[in-house]
Amino acid sequence: MKVLVLNGSPAGDDSITLFTVKYIERFFPSCTFEVLHVGKFIKKMERDFSESAEALQNADLILFSYPVYTFLVPAQLHRFVELMKEQGIDLSGKYATQISTSKHFYDMTAHRFLEENCYDLGLRYLRGLSADMDDLLTETGRKQALDFFSRVVWSVEHGLFECPPQTPAALASVPLREQDVQPVCKKKTGKVVIVTDYGTDPAAAAPLQAMVERFRALLPFDSAVVDLQQFPFKGGCIGCFNCAATGKCFYKDGFDDYLRSNIQDSEAIVYAYTIKDHSMGYRMKLYDDRQFCNGHRTVTMGKPVGYLVHGDLSQEANLRLLMEARAQVGGNFLSGIACDTADPDREIEQLALQLTYAVTHHYEEPQNFYGVGGLKIFRDLIYQMQGLMKADHKFYKEHGFYDFPQKRKGRIIGMYAVGALMQNKTLQKKAGGKMTEGMTMPYHKVLDRAPAPKAAEKKEPVKIK
Repeated sequence: MKVLVLNGSPAGDDSITLFTVKYIERFFPSCTFEVLHVGKFIKKMERDFSESAEALQNADLILFSYPVYTFLVPAQLHRFVELMKEQGIDLSGKYATQISTSKHFYDMTAHRFLEENCYDLGLRYLRGLSADMDDLLTETGRKQALDFFSRVVWSVEHGLFECPPQTPAALASVPLREQDVQPVCKKKTGKVVIVTDYGTDPAAAAPLQAMVERFRALLPFDSAVVDLQQFPFKGGCIGCFNCAATGKCFYKDGFDDYLRSNIQDSEAIVYAYTIKDHSMGYRMKLYDDRQFCNGHRTVTMGKPVGYLVHGDLSQEANLRLLMEARAQVGGNFLSGIACDTADPDREIEQLALQLTYAVTHHYEEPQNFYGVGGLKIFRDLIYQMQGLMKADHKFYKEHGFYDFPQKRKGRIIGMYAVGALMQNKTLQKKAGGKMTEGMTMPYHKVLDRAPAPKAAEKKEPVKIK
């Protein structure tokens, strides 16, 4: 597979984001990587776009690589996107994804910007990797980068891509491979729970039930349906904080035990609902509220989730945002959202495939601003209220969530030294342009420890389906 890397960083080869791409390249010899330094040579590309156009046309996968600058991509990469459109190059059917580095401050708006422009260009977009600037220096961050690209390669091979909120017919009509979507024999290697509210009207519930049954037929795992209409809730959350203090709910209707033994013991959770009043409906909200402490305590962290939605989700931007944010705050990989308005069979099949991949590969992805920001808010709140929220406090301590920056005294002292250097004109002249060199030094060490580059394996090229 030919991968074209659009490096949007003005630092060129010294881009920290690009080091992640270089690290990934070491482990995928079947892929060839070509880099265009968009951020460094955008003026040259404005004068002559022919070389860039040829590289774009020859690529199977376009990989945007950039640091997040003030809510979006750097201006140079923004300009390159404009040039791609102005030149009228036909990129339809090619795949695209992205890797960004930042401190997770509004990284999701930068990703959404490129995602929407990929749809404009007819590209088949695959969800990107939003990494912290220091992630490549950690074992977890390196694993996440490799897991991310493995999923990208797998998705291209299986003809999978994200469906835009209003799916163009040209994209939605592309069929998945027949062998990927046939019903399969069940293997007891996992369990998927579908949490739903069918309501009290059988006729109204029929479309959602059909979606659920189609989805279950495609899973290679055992699955179970939990219809919230069948649970005898005694009432909604009263905000008493009993669950935060003791881990138990004030109500004695057995919901705590039911939640743990029938839902949270699964390998994955899928929520199925009919859009009503711009939400998932009262019963689903009741279910969420009765898990009040789970909003702080991410007890299903690492468990993939998905959604089956009956109704026109393209008109419900806030509802889609809610589903994405819930997954991020909970530390869950969002395997997909299947809706029955554009191409329901394809979307359900795609959700089943991606959820199966996530379960069998134990796939997790880094959190973006929704997840990181939400966790920091609750981290500070629970630390202050630990005397009351004892169960939450214990959970946060056990999972190392109390990562307060003021405890990193060595780094703070180091930044004072760097600050003094930046303000001292004599030292600045002696250092010259070595500031960037110093910043990237630990990333060079990561690459030095990675496998040496290998010659590309002889393999049939990936055909764009």
